[in-house]
Amino acid sequence: MIAATVLTTALAAAALAQSAYKYRDASGQWVFTDRAATTAAPAADALSLTHEHGALHVSVERADSDALTQLIGVNDCLCVVTLRLTIEQSDFVEISRGHAYQVTLDPGARQALLSAPHVSGAGRLRYGWTVALGSPKAVHSPPRAYRAPFAVGETFTVTQAYPTRVTHVTPDSVYAVDFALPDGTPVYAAREGTVINVRHDSFRGAPIPAMLDQANLIEILHDDGTIGVYGHLHWDSIRVHIGQRVARGEYIANSGNTGFTTGPHLHFAVWRNAGTADVSIPVQFAGIGGVPVTPMTSAPLTAY
Repeated sequence: MIAATVLTTALAAAALAQSAYKYRDASGQWVFTDRAATTAAPAADALSLTHEHGALHVSVERADSDALTQLIGVNDCLCVVTLRLTIEQSDFVEISRGHAYQVTLDPGARQALLSAPHVSGAGRLRYGWTVALGSPKAVHSPPRAYRAPFAVGETFTVTQAYPTRVTHVTPDSVYAVDFALPDGTPVYAAREGTVINVRHDSFRGAPIPAMLDQANLIEILHDDGTIGVYGHLHWDSIRVHIGQRVARGEYIANSGNTGFTTGPHLHFAVWRNAGTADVSIPVQFAGIGGVPVTPMTSAPLTAY
């Protein structure tokens, strides 16, 4: 049975003095806005891995002064991000409904996305935004094939890999790989890099939409600007922290069954920033003698 997984990043967003909502658009990307969507039902068999509990903070904030109203992009992530802001409703002459603004922010940066003369009574300004993690200039160039993310000598079945697209149907999951790892199996870093996000406090998993924000995860920024994602991890098993440099083959967590999932497994993907969204990248794993092996659905894979 193929484990149901579509991995999508959901970043906590909060406009100042406004309620924040998140929903998927027609392309499957998460949108963040201060207005609830009328079509907010999530796609079937979807998984949202949230950046909450202070783990990773990227947002758009509104700032009003006597002279100006500004929307400010904030990147407190350890990696470069691209923010794309779309205006949904505006009382400001200088800010047109439907207009889009895009900016790439370095780690720790704050930058005004737009400014307009202040309107008395605060002025209505509704907007949604999407974010892509990593530099849009990143080029996937691993120094060698990825290490299978479990113990050397162990063999596990690949339950879903490209071109199978039972549940890997969004751009960020098309080339993801699902492994049939029993709950509690040690997970090892497939490639060296810096940890930029973790979640460890969820202990629930089920194939229902209520589990969309309940998956534990680790995200690791690689030296070429791409990001490795390890999802559905076991409750309170993560052994690394944000900012930590991890080596290829380092023990980072245990596999689990958290989030929107049909059963215990590990979801692994490598992302790159395609300009407005993160997309998954085809990966190969090291076989005997380091020879690259392409993962195939229903085929065994051994870690070397």
